Amino acid sequence: MKFDSWSAFWAMGGYGFYVWLSFGFTLAILLAIVWSTLATKKSLLRGVKQKQQRAERRKAAQKLENTL
Repeated sequence: MKFDSWSAFWAMGGYGFYVWLSFGFTLAILLAIVWSTLATKKSLLRGVKQKQQRAERRKAAQKLENTL
């Protein structure tokens, strides 16, 4: 390890604040991207499910109409 102690590691030669702040922002952005992707996936799957249910209802209605 290049640093003499853990406090020296966290201080990063006086640049620790900027280093860890950049790591924090990067982590926050990556988590936001993951959250956004999961939310979009959930929304798309819900839309597909609604379309399938609508198609099933139309098909059932047409079948009922044809039997009358």
